[in-house]
Amino acid sequence: MKRFLKGFAYAAAGVFHGFTERNFRVHICGVCFVSWFALRFYELSRGEWAALLLTFAAVLSAELFNTSIERLCDKVSPEKDENIRRCKDCAAGAVLVSAIFAVIIGVALFWDMERFAAVSAYFCAEPLRFVFLGAAVTAAALFVFLPEKFKKNDKNP
Repeated sequence: MKRFLKGFAYAAAGVFHGFTERNFRVHICGVCFVSWFALRFYELSRGEWAALLLTFAAVLSAELFNTSIERLCDKVSPEKDENIRRCKDCAAGAVLVSAIFAVIIGVALFWDMERFAAVSAYFCAEPLRFVFLGAAVTAAALFVFLPEKFKKNDKNP
């Protein structure tokens, strides 16, 4: 049982490590904003929520796999190597594919001109809401980019 629980701790440490990566933080912000808009302006069915949550999981998982492959490649071959470059490119490509399909799923779930009008009316009815949205976007940008200022220059912290 102790080893089983340790496995969860190791997995949590891996997810936590994902937060050290800028692109993972970008995806986390996307998950938060999309979830807020879905909850506030849409009445998604259980199936639609399942599709949305699976989409979030696919993108975040792909980003974690990409990070692990990049770290492993950098450890195995610190010098320039064509095969290592291809491995890293393929891993990054997997993230791109999952992100593109996430956008397609988002369009399929959320594209509704009447809802867009409701979102616009929501923000226009109370201009202070724009300020809060701007503050949220600013906070997200700080969350994404500020940690980069404090990172060490080496690739393997």
